[in-house]
Amino acid sequence: MVNTKTTKDKILHLLKKEGSLTVNDFTDRLQITHMAVRKHLTILEKDDLIQSELIKQPMGRPIQSFTLAERAEYFFPKSYEGISIDLLHDVKELYGEDSVQQLFNKREERLTKEHISRMEDKKPSEKMQEMVTIQNEKGYMADLSQVDDYTFEITEYNCPILEVAKEFKIACRCETEMLKKVLGTNDVARTCCRTEGDNHCKFLVKFVPQPASSLVEV
Repeated sequence: MVNTKTTKDKILHLLKKEGSLTVNDFTDRLQITHMAVRKHLTILEKDDLIQSELIKQPMGRPIQSFTLAERAEYFFPKSYEGISIDLLHDVKELYGEDSVQQLFNKREERLTKEHISRMEDKKPSEKMQEMVTIQNEKGYMADLSQVDDYTFEITEYNCPILEVAKEFKIACRCETEMLKKVLGTNDVARTCCRTEGDNHCKFLVKFVPQPASSLVEV
């Protein structure tokens, strides 16, 4: 079987296993020159994937040691969704379907409470911009388009909880309800959904036009 890992991959995997390594360590393990090792380490450090520190020695000059930076964790496999789905199925089996509903309702309440304060004193268009910002902070890759003064469409190109939502459709319903409460309008319709085979999730949001304030003569 051909090893298709790049030198960058090999360096990151070595650090994941060993914790910290020096240039000499990499040279021995990768069987490449000091110059080549330092070239790769410089690029990885510039990309914030590794970090270095000088380790004092009993004799001689300090040695530069390299470790993984926090950002490098994204390169290693994670199975959060798998664990979440398994746990939700366990909760359902132990305590019934209502308990799963309560968990998602609790999540909806928490997110609503977190986001609604960011909507204070905002016009509909400003609320929508802020909502898209919030969704992007959570990894939804959301875009906003405006249909008219009081109608908007949110398109979400990514769903961070897609596998969970496929198993438990209530996740989608709770997200729609959260949008209604945070945006302050009951007219929020999910027009496309990735759990139903669509390429993206889309929401059509309508606000009730506010009457102009009447002038009071004194």
